[in-house]
Amino acid sequence: MAKEIERKFLVRGDHWRNFVSERLVLRQGYIASMEDRSVRIRLTNESVATLTIKIGKKMTRDEFEYEIPVPEAEELLGTALGLVIEKTRHKVPFKGFVWEVDVFRGAHRGLVIAEVEMEDESDNPELPDWIGREVTGDYRYSNQALATQFEREYDELSHTA
Repeated sequence: MAKEIERKFLVRGDHWRNFVSERLVLRQGYIASMEDRSVRIRLTNESVATLTIKIGKKMTRDEFEYEIPVPEAEELLGTALGLVIEKTRHKVPFKGFVWEVDVFRGAHRGLVIAEVEMEDESDNPELPDWIGREVTGDYRYSNQALATQFEREYDELSHTA
């Protein structure tokens, strides 16, 4: 069983952009969403599509991911609950870890969140100086909530790190 172990932070400033190693344009939506599980469809650079099942609510979650045909992903995104999230993901290597900095477009324009995936919950990645307040475990900052609870939660979100 695959595990996802990650921490999530708001981002300060934009000097992290000087260290980006890769950029990906993402569109993603949720076709099923419950408190502790979700089924997500993601299109990456309009050329790769994945269906992802996540189970759990904490730093460590079960994650199952499968590549699917792009036309099927487009059709499924058309049935997504709430919003289809639009963002550019910037990969930023820093001291042995790759940080993924998501710059949101569309309805969530202005929100910038960084995630770092770890091998073990005991890993303690050094935080770059552009990392702000930690929001790990704050459901409001999860992509699932940003997509499915936009109208209820978005006005309460802080974009300030």
